[in-house]
Order: sequence, then C-alpha cells, then structure tokens
Amino acid sequence: MKILAVCGSGLGSSFMLEMNIQEILSEFGVTGIEVEHADLSSATPDAADLFIAAKDIADGMSHLGEVVVIDSIIDMDGLRAKLKEVLEQKGLL
Repeated sequence: MKILAVCGSGLGSSFMLEMNIQEILSEFGVTGIEVEHADLSSATPDAADLFIAAKDIADGMSHLGEVVVIDSIIDMDGLRAKLKEVLEQKGLL
C-alpha cells in the first residue's frame, strides 16, 4: 500500500504531513506501507492507494480516488484517528 501526503503548493507542508504519517504508522506497529508527499498539481490517481490532505484543498482532490481529509496537518490526534479508521477498514490494523 502507498499513501501520498498532499499539499496545495510547494512541498513543505506535505513533507511535514508525510513525517507525521510515518510516525503514526510506527506507533501503530504497521509496516509495509510506503509514504511519500507531493503538491496537488503533481498528484495523479495512480500515484498512491490513499491520499491524505487538509480540508482546504480536499475539494480539488476528488479525481484522485480514496482521499482522507484532515482538519489540520499539525493535528496529530486528528490524523491518528483518521488513519486508524482507514487502516482498520483495510484490515491492516
């Protein structure tokens, strides 16, 4: 499985989101998931199995496939809860 952290422009916030996702996956003890980051204009449907982004750009992501929308890229508790839900649905947790 591959997760792509997406931000609106540039790569700073998506890189921070990528690191947060990796930290949470490590906390959960989940392995075998590749995590990368990209800006919205570079993200394509075949780039990942799951896309994670903040709500401010979520409207522009419907063409990508499965998108997890978070309130804030720095809200670790919110990200943890959403990621846990998705991983449980996929039988990975």
